[in-house]
Amino acid sequence: MDARLNLPDGRPRARGLGLPFAANCGANNAITDVPGVEVGFTTLIEGEGDLVIGEGPIRTGVTAILPRGHTHELPPVWAAMYSLNGNGEMTGAHWINEAGYFTGPITISNTHAIGAVHEASTRWMLKQYGAAFGEYAWALPVVAETCDAHLNDMNGFHVREGHVMAALDGASGGPLQEGSVGGGTGMICYEFKGGTGTASRTVEVAGGGYTVGALVQANHGIREWLRVCGAPVGKHLSDNLLWSAEQGSIIAIIGTDIPLLPIQLQRLARRISIGIGRAGTPSGNNSGDIFLAFSTANPAPDAENGKDGVQRLDYVPHEILDPVFTAVVESVDEAVINALVAAEDMTGRDGHFVSAIDHAKLKEVMASYAM
Repeated sequence: MDARLNLPDGRPRARGLGLPFAANCGANNAITDVPGVEVGFTTLIEGEGDLVIGEGPIRTGVTAILPRGHTHELPPVWAAMYSLNGNGEMTGAHWINEAGYFTGPITISNTHAIGAVHEASTRWMLKQYGAAFGEYAWALPVVAETCDAHLNDMNGFHVREGHVMAALDGASGGPLQEGSVGGGTGMICYEFKGGTGTASRTVEVAGGGYTVGALVQANHGIREWLRVCGAPVGKHLSDNLLWSAEQGSIIAIIGTDIPLLPIQLQRLARRISIGIGRAGTPSGNNSGDIFLAFSTANPAPDAENGKDGVQRLDYVPHEILDPVFTAVVESVDEAVINALVAAEDMTGRDGHFVSAIDHAKLKEVMASYAM
Protein backbone atom coordinates (compact mmCIF):
# COMPACT_ATOMS: atom_id res chain seq x y z
CA MET A 1 0.00 0.00 0.00
CA ASP A 2 1.26 3.48 -0.90
CA ALA A 3 1.16 5.61 2.27
CA ARG A 4 1.06 8.74 0.16
CA LEU A 5 -2.32 7.69 -1.23
CA ASN A 6 -3.92 5.62 1.51
CA LEU A 7 -4.24 5.56 5.28
CA PRO A 8 -2.92 2.57 7.22
CA ASP A 9 -6.48 1.15 7.27
CA GLY A 10 -6.66 1.37 3.47
CA ARG A 11 -9.02 4.34 3.14
CA PRO A 12 -7.98 7.03 0.63
CA ARG A 13 -6.14 10.21 1.45
CA ALA A 14 -6.48 13.35 -0.67
CA ARG A 15 -4.02 12.08 -3.26
CA GLY A 16 -5.85 8.76 -3.30
CA LEU A 17 -8.90 10.65 -4.59
CA GLY A 18 -6.79 12.09 -7.39
CA LEU A 19 -6.51 15.61 -5.97
CA PRO A 20 -3.63 17.37 -7.76
CA PHE A 21 -1.15 18.13 -4.98
CA ALA A 22 2.55 18.58 -5.76
CA ALA A 23 4.54 15.40 -6.43
CA ASN A 24 7.49 16.07 -4.13
CA CYS A 25 6.08 14.62 -0.92
CA GLY A 26 7.98 12.21 1.32
CA ALA A 27 7.49 8.45 1.43
CA ASN A 28 4.69 8.69 4.02
CA ASN A 29 3.50 12.19 3.10
CA ALA A 30 3.61 12.91 6.84
CA ILE A 31 5.52 14.87 9.45
CA THR A 32 7.19 11.56 10.32
CA ASP A 33 9.13 11.81 7.04
CA VAL A 34 11.37 14.21 8.96
CA PRO A 35 14.07 11.86 10.34
CA GLY A 36 13.57 11.07 14.00
CA VAL A 37 10.10 12.58 14.39
CA GLU A 38 7.54 10.27 16.01
CA VAL A 39 3.78 10.73 16.52
CA GLY A 40 1.32 8.95 18.81
CA PHE A 41 -2.42 9.10 19.44
CA THR A 42 -4.93 8.26 22.12
CA THR A 43 -8.51 8.35 20.85
CA LEU A 44 -11.50 8.42 23.22
CA ILE A 45 -14.94 7.62 21.80
CA GLU A 46 -17.51 6.51 24.36
CA GLY A 47 -21.26 6.82 24.89
CA GLU A 48 -24.08 8.42 22.95
CA GLY A 49 -27.24 10.44 23.55
CA ASP A 50 -27.87 13.42 25.81
CA LEU A 51 -24.98 15.20 27.46
CA VAL A 52 -24.34 14.36 31.11
CA ILE A 53 -21.36 16.42 32.22
CA GLY A 54 -18.71 14.12 33.60
CA GLU A 55 -20.18 11.04 31.94
CA GLY A 56 -20.27 11.90 28.24
CA PRO A 57 -20.71 11.31 25.39
CA ILE A 58 -16.94 11.49 24.89
CA ARG A 59 -15.37 12.39 21.56
CA THR A 60 -11.82 13.55 22.25
CA GLY A 61 -8.20 12.43 22.62
CA VAL A 62 -4.53 13.36 22.63
CA THR A 63 -1.93 13.76 19.87
CA ALA A 64 1.75 13.57 20.83
CA ILE A 65 4.72 14.66 18.69
CA LEU A 66 8.26 13.74 19.70
CA PRO A 67 10.61 15.87 17.56
CA ARG A 68 13.58 13.63 18.43
CA GLY A 69 11.79 10.38 19.14
CA HIS A 70 12.17 8.36 22.33
CA THR A 71 15.63 9.52 23.30
CA HIS A 72 16.56 9.42 26.99
CA GLU A 73 18.78 12.40 26.48
CA LEU A 74 17.31 15.90 26.42
CA PRO A 75 18.49 17.52 23.18
CA PRO A 76 16.51 20.67 22.45
CA VAL A 77 15.10 21.69 19.10
CA TRP A 78 15.39 25.17 17.67
CA ALA A 79 11.90 26.57 17.23
CA ALA A 80 9.60 29.55 16.77
CA MET A 81 5.89 30.08 17.14
CA TYR A 82 3.44 32.46 15.48
CA SER A 83 -0.09 33.41 16.49
CA LEU A 84 -2.20 34.45 13.51
CA ASN A 85 -5.26 34.83 15.76
CA GLY A 86 -4.76 34.28 19.46
CA ASN A 87 -8.14 32.87 20.54
CA GLY A 88 -6.48 29.74 21.93
CA GLU A 89 -3.53 28.37 23.87
CA MET A 90 -0.08 26.95 23.28
CA THR A 91 1.98 26.55 26.45
CA GLY A 92 5.74 26.98 26.42
CA ALA A 93 5.45 29.75 23.83
CA HIS A 94 7.01 32.44 26.00
CA TRP A 95 10.26 30.50 26.43
CA ILE A 96 10.32 29.63 22.73
CA ASN A 97 10.01 33.34 21.92
CA GLU A 98 12.70 34.18 24.47
CA ALA A 99 15.29 31.47 23.82
CA GLY A 100 14.47 30.10 20.37
CA TYR A 101 14.20 26.46 21.42
CA PHE A 102 12.26 23.97 23.52
CA THR A 103 12.87 20.48 24.89
CA GLY A 104 10.56 17.49 25.08
CA PRO A 105 7.28 16.68 23.36
CA ILE A 106 4.43 18.60 21.77
CA THR A 107 0.94 17.47 22.77
CA ILE A 108 -2.43 18.60 21.38
CA SER A 109 -5.90 17.98 22.83
CA ASN A 110 -9.13 19.85 23.60
CA THR A 111 -9.38 23.25 25.27
CA HIS A 112 -10.30 22.13 28.77
CA ALA A 113 -7.70 19.34 28.74
CA ILE A 114 -4.77 21.79 28.70
CA GLY A 115 -4.13 21.48 32.45
CA ALA A 116 -4.30 17.69 32.61
CA VAL A 117 -2.18 17.28 29.48
CA HIS A 118 0.41 19.75 30.71
CA GLU A 119 0.78 17.97 34.05
CA ALA A 120 0.93 14.55 32.39
CA SER A 121 3.47 15.75 29.82
CA THR A 122 5.63 17.12 32.63
CA ARG A 123 5.43 13.82 34.51
CA TRP A 124 6.35 11.97 31.32
CA MET A 125 9.35 14.24 30.80
CA LEU A 126 10.54 13.63 34.36
CA LYS A 127 10.26 9.88 33.76
CA GLN A 128 11.78 9.90 30.28
CA TYR A 129 14.58 12.39 30.86
CA GLY A 130 15.22 12.01 34.60
CA ALA A 131 18.95 11.41 34.31
CA ALA A 132 19.38 14.18 31.77
CA PHE A 133 17.63 16.70 34.02
CA GLY A 134 20.07 16.07 36.85
CA GLU A 135 19.39 17.46 40.31
CA TYR A 136 17.21 20.35 39.17
CA ALA A 137 14.39 19.31 36.84
CA TRP A 138 12.85 22.14 34.82
CA ALA A 139 10.23 21.27 32.21
CA LEU A 140 8.10 23.51 30.01
CA PRO A 141 6.19 21.15 27.71
CA VAL A 142 4.44 22.50 24.63
CA VAL A 143 0.69 21.81 24.90
CA ALA A 144 -1.86 23.19 22.44
CA GLU A 145 -5.63 22.94 22.07
CA THR A 146 -8.72 23.39 19.94
CA CYS A 147 -12.34 23.20 21.09
CA ASP A 148 -14.42 20.03 20.58
CA ALA A 149 -17.45 21.08 22.68
CA HIS A 150 -19.99 20.58 19.86
CA LEU A 151 -19.40 16.82 19.84
CA ASN A 152 -17.64 16.13 23.14
CA ASP A 153 -18.37 16.47 26.86
CA MET A 154 -15.52 18.95 27.07
CA ASN A 155 -16.52 20.15 30.54
CA GLY A 156 -16.28 16.58 31.80
CA PHE A 157 -12.45 16.59 31.78
CA HIS A 158 -12.15 13.08 30.36
CA VAL A 159 -8.52 13.31 29.24
CA ARG A 160 -6.41 11.81 32.04
CA GLU A 161 -2.74 11.25 32.70
CA GLY A 162 -2.82 7.70 31.37
CA HIS A 163 -4.20 8.84 28.02
CA VAL A 164 -1.35 11.32 27.60
CA MET A 165 1.25 8.76 28.67
CA ALA A 166 -0.15 6.25 26.17
CA ALA A 167 0.08 8.72 23.29
CA LEU A 168 3.64 9.67 24.22
CA ASP A 169 4.86 6.12 24.90
CA GLY A 170 3.16 4.85 21.73
CA ALA A 171 4.56 7.49 19.40
CA SER A 172 6.32 6.04 16.35
CA GLY A 173 7.48 6.93 12.88
CA GLY A 174 6.04 5.80 9.57
CA PRO A 175 2.51 6.23 8.15
CA LEU A 176 -0.03 8.01 10.33
CA GLN A 177 -3.77 7.72 10.78
CA GLU A 178 -5.73 10.90 10.08
CA GLY A 179 -9.16 12.40 10.63
CA SER A 180 -11.00 11.55 13.85
CA VAL A 181 -7.96 10.40 15.76
CA GLY A 182 -6.05 11.69 18.80
CA GLY A 183 -6.70 15.29 19.71
CA GLY A 184 -8.58 15.67 16.42
CA THR A 185 -11.27 13.15 17.39
CA GLY A 186 -14.06 15.66 18.06
CA MET A 187 -12.99 18.44 15.72
CA ILE A 188 -14.90 20.10 12.88
CA CYS A 189 -13.39 21.76 9.78
CA TYR A 190 -15.32 23.94 7.32
CA GLU A 191 -18.50 22.50 8.91
CA PHE A 192 -17.45 19.01 7.83
CA LYS A 193 -15.95 16.49 10.22
CA GLY A 194 -12.30 17.48 10.58
CA GLY A 195 -9.47 16.53 12.90
CA THR A 196 -5.86 15.43 12.43
CA GLY A 197 -4.07 15.78 9.11
CA THR A 198 -0.48 15.56 7.95
CA ALA A 199 1.66 15.96 4.82
CA SER A 200 5.27 16.55 3.80
CA ARG A 201 7.50 17.93 1.08
CA THR A 202 11.08 17.16 0.07
CA VAL A 203 13.33 20.09 -0.86
CA GLU A 204 16.83 20.60 -2.24
CA VAL A 205 18.65 23.50 -0.58
CA ALA A 206 22.29 24.32 0.12
CA GLY A 207 23.41 21.26 -1.80
CA GLY A 208 21.43 18.80 0.33
CA GLY A 209 18.11 17.02 0.40
CA TYR A 210 15.78 17.81 3.30
CA THR A 211 12.19 17.31 4.42
CA VAL A 212 9.47 19.67 5.62
CA GLY A 213 6.54 18.02 7.40
CA ALA A 214 3.25 19.40 8.69
CA LEU A 215 0.70 18.16 11.21
CA VAL A 216 -2.55 20.04 11.85
CA GLN A 217 -5.46 19.76 14.25
CA ALA A 218 -8.07 21.28 11.95
CA ASN A 219 -11.15 22.66 13.70
CA HIS A 220 -11.73 25.88 11.78
CA GLY A 221 -13.64 27.54 8.96
CA ILE A 222 -17.18 27.76 7.63
CA ARG A 223 -18.39 25.92 4.56
CA GLU A 224 -18.68 28.78 2.10
CA TRP A 225 -14.97 29.55 2.53
CA LEU A 226 -13.72 26.07 1.60
CA ARG A 227 -11.48 25.76 -1.43
CA VAL A 228 -9.65 22.61 -2.51
CA CYS A 229 -6.72 23.07 -4.89
CA GLY A 230 -8.28 26.40 -5.84
CA ALA A 231 -11.79 25.09 -6.54
CA PRO A 232 -14.62 26.71 -4.48
CA VAL A 233 -15.84 23.37 -3.16
CA GLY A 234 -17.72 24.82 -0.20
CA LYS A 235 -20.12 26.73 -2.42
CA HIS A 236 -21.20 23.47 -4.07
CA LEU A 237 -21.41 21.16 -1.03
CA SER A 238 -23.92 22.94 1.18
CA ASP A 239 -25.68 20.09 3.00
CA ASN A 240 -25.58 19.67 6.79
CA LEU A 241 -24.40 23.18 7.61
CA LEU A 242 -23.78 23.88 11.29
CA TRP A 243 -23.40 27.61 11.92
CA SER A 244 -23.22 31.06 10.36
CA ALA A 245 -19.96 32.20 11.98
CA GLU A 246 -16.71 30.39 12.61
CA GLN A 247 -16.58 28.54 15.91
CA GLY A 248 -13.22 26.77 15.90
CA SER A 249 -9.44 26.91 15.65
CA ILE A 250 -6.41 25.27 14.06
CA ILE A 251 -3.09 24.22 15.53
CA ALA A 252 -0.38 23.62 12.93
CA ILE A 253 3.09 22.19 13.55
CA ILE A 254 5.95 22.28 11.04
CA GLY A 255 8.99 20.06 11.52
CA THR A 256 12.10 19.97 9.37
CA ASP A 257 15.67 18.69 9.36
CA ILE A 258 16.95 21.81 7.58
CA PRO A 259 19.46 23.69 9.76
CA LEU A 260 17.72 26.98 10.55
CA LEU A 261 18.06 29.85 12.97
CA PRO A 262 15.09 30.62 15.26
CA ILE A 263 14.38 33.79 13.27
CA GLN A 264 14.22 31.67 10.11
CA LEU A 265 11.87 29.23 11.83
CA GLN A 266 9.67 32.19 12.73
CA ARG A 267 9.56 32.99 9.02
CA LEU A 268 8.39 29.41 8.39
CA ALA A 269 5.78 29.64 11.14
CA ARG A 270 4.35 32.79 9.58
CA ARG A 271 4.05 31.04 6.22
CA ILE A 272 1.71 28.50 7.83
CA SER A 273 -0.86 31.31 7.65
CA ILE A 274 -0.66 31.20 3.85
CA GLY A 275 -0.98 27.43 3.94
CA ILE A 276 -4.23 27.45 5.88
CA GLY A 277 -5.46 30.37 3.79
CA ARG A 278 -5.22 28.31 0.61
CA ALA A 279 -8.23 26.28 1.77
CA GLY A 280 -10.17 29.47 2.34
CA THR A 281 -10.03 30.63 5.94
CA PRO A 282 -9.46 34.35 6.61
CA SER A 283 -8.70 33.46 10.26
CA GLY A 284 -11.91 34.53 11.96
CA ASN A 285 -12.21 36.32 15.29
CA ASN A 286 -13.30 33.15 17.10
CA SER A 287 -10.48 31.04 15.67
CA GLY A 288 -7.31 30.24 17.63
CA ASP A 289 -4.82 29.90 14.78
CA ILE A 290 -1.51 29.16 16.50
CA PHE A 291 1.55 27.70 14.79
CA LEU A 292 4.92 26.23 15.72
CA ALA A 293 7.93 25.43 13.52
CA PHE A 294 10.93 23.42 14.70
CA SER A 295 14.20 22.11 13.28
CA THR A 296 15.89 18.91 14.41
CA ALA A 297 19.29 20.12 13.13
CA ASN A 298 21.89 21.50 15.56
CA PRO A 299 21.00 19.20 18.46
CA ALA A 300 23.17 20.77 21.16
CA PRO A 301 22.76 24.54 21.56
CA ASP A 302 24.71 26.40 24.24
CA ALA A 303 21.89 26.34 26.78
CA GLU A 304 22.14 22.56 26.98
CA ASN A 305 25.80 21.64 26.58
CA GLY A 306 27.13 23.81 29.41
CA LYS A 307 30.30 24.83 27.57
CA ASP A 308 31.88 28.23 27.87
CA GLY A 309 33.00 30.40 25.02
CA VAL A 310 31.76 30.90 21.49
CA GLN A 311 29.32 28.32 20.18
CA ARG A 312 28.63 27.50 16.54
CA LEU A 313 25.70 26.10 14.63
CA ASP A 314 24.83 25.45 11.01
CA TYR A 315 22.16 27.33 9.09
CA VAL A 316 21.26 27.97 5.49
CA PRO A 317 21.20 31.50 4.01
CA HIS A 318 17.96 33.47 3.99
CA GLU A 319 18.31 33.98 0.25
CA ILE A 320 17.67 30.31 -0.56
CA LEU A 321 14.59 29.80 1.63
CA ASP A 322 11.93 30.30 -1.06
CA PRO A 323 11.60 26.53 -1.80
CA VAL A 324 11.27 25.94 1.94
CA PHE A 325 8.50 28.55 2.23
CA THR A 326 6.70 26.82 -0.64
CA ALA A 327 7.08 23.45 1.09
CA VAL A 328 5.53 24.86 4.27
CA VAL A 329 2.56 26.36 2.44
CA GLU A 330 1.90 23.26 0.35
CA SER A 331 2.28 20.73 3.16
CA VAL A 332 -0.02 22.66 5.52
CA ASP A 333 -2.66 23.06 2.82
CA GLU A 334 -2.57 19.36 1.99
CA ALA A 335 -2.61 18.38 5.68
CA VAL A 336 -5.89 20.27 6.14
CA ILE A 337 -7.47 18.55 3.14
CA ASN A 338 -6.14 15.18 4.32
CA ALA A 339 -7.88 15.76 7.66
CA LEU A 340 -11.17 16.40 5.84
CA VAL A 341 -10.84 13.44 3.48
CA ALA A 342 -9.91 10.99 6.25
CA ALA A 343 -12.67 12.00 8.68
CA GLU A 344 -15.93 10.05 8.83
CA ASP A 345 -19.46 11.00 9.91
CA MET A 346 -19.75 11.46 13.68
CA THR A 347 -22.64 11.85 16.10
CA GLY A 348 -21.70 13.25 19.48
CA ARG A 349 -23.28 14.85 22.53
CA ASP A 350 -27.03 15.60 22.41
CA GLY A 351 -27.24 13.85 19.06
CA HIS A 352 -25.15 16.50 17.30
CA PHE A 353 -24.33 15.15 13.86
CA VAL A 354 -21.39 16.28 11.73
CA SER A 355 -21.06 14.84 8.25
CA ALA A 356 -17.79 13.97 6.60
CA ILE A 357 -17.03 15.39 3.20
CA ASP A 358 -18.51 13.11 0.55
CA HIS A 359 -15.67 11.75 -1.58
CA ALA A 360 -17.78 11.17 -4.68
CA LYS A 361 -19.31 14.66 -4.57
CA LEU A 362 -15.90 16.20 -3.94
CA LYS A 363 -14.52 14.45 -7.02
CA GLU A 364 -17.51 15.65 -9.07
CA VAL A 365 -16.92 19.27 -8.08
CA MET A 366 -13.20 18.98 -8.80
CA ALA A 367 -13.93 17.46 -12.22
CA SER A 368 -16.27 20.35 -13.03
CA TYR A 369 -13.29 22.65 -12.59
CA ALA A 370 -11.08 20.35 -14.72
CA MET A 371 -9.11 19.19 -11.68
